[in-house]
Amino acid sequence: MKTTALVLLWQLVLVTAFAQRSDSTHFRRDLYIQDATLSLSKKYQWVRATRVPVALMALSLLSYTDNETFDRVEFKELRDRTIPTYRHRIDNYLQYAPMAAVYGLNLAGIKGKNDFANRTALMVKSGLLVAAMTFPLKKITAVPRPDTGERNSFPSGHTATAFAAATFMAKEYGHISKWYSIGAYSVATGVGVMRMMNNRHWVSDVLAGAAVGILSTNVVYLTHQYKWGRHKHGRSQTLVVPSYDGKTGMLSVVHILH
Repeated sequence: MKTTALVLLWQLVLVTAFAQRSDSTHFRRDLYIQDATLSLSKKYQWVRATRVPVALMALSLLSYTDNETFDRVEFKELRDRTIPTYRHRIDNYLQYAPMAAVYGLNLAGIKGKNDFANRTALMVKSGLLVAAMTFPLKKITAVPRPDTGERNSFPSGHTATAFAAATFMAKEYGHISKWYSIGAYSVATGVGVMRMMNNRHWVSDVLAGAAVGILSTNVVYLTHQYKWGRHKHGRSQTLVVPSYDGKTGMLSVVHILH
């Protein structure tokens, strides 16, 4: 049963990667020119943006039911039997890896979909939307953590950040190669799995966190106006990037000169 569930989780990674990557046949490097014959209808764009998050949230809710395939309590019991003393903090940093990879690839000369200003604006707005969804849900649901019992377990903030970052990378580089998307979502899935291995979250928290992260970045990309890069003279902009490691909130300031 558990082997089947773990295989299902990996299949979700691959489905997510392919569902979120940009279709190269519809890609236009100049973001300010709209080709009516190639652009998707707004309705279909929203369907694409929400279908994976809805599926992940449905799985999260399913894990709360008493079933033989995907039960969050049984996942916890499996963890306690196999790796009861496992502790590792790398997931605190790995959640940002896809985001850092986007800027690293740009520095290496591999250009993504957007320029620096628009890319950074999209990243910041995605982070803000993740925070705006995650923290109220933690307060409203008040689900106890599996280790300490602290009532802020649902959804997983680390997983939400990781999947928001993975979707960010998929949006910026998925049109170049599907492997950028697969790699990013594999890292994000690793973060989610480690949150369970560290006994910090239930599988339901991780699935919901993935849904929040993917949805946040998808919504931001659908609603962004791509105006940040148009100001060229005498203007600068300062962006504030929020982050949270489970205990400490941090703000990073990015100053953009034009």
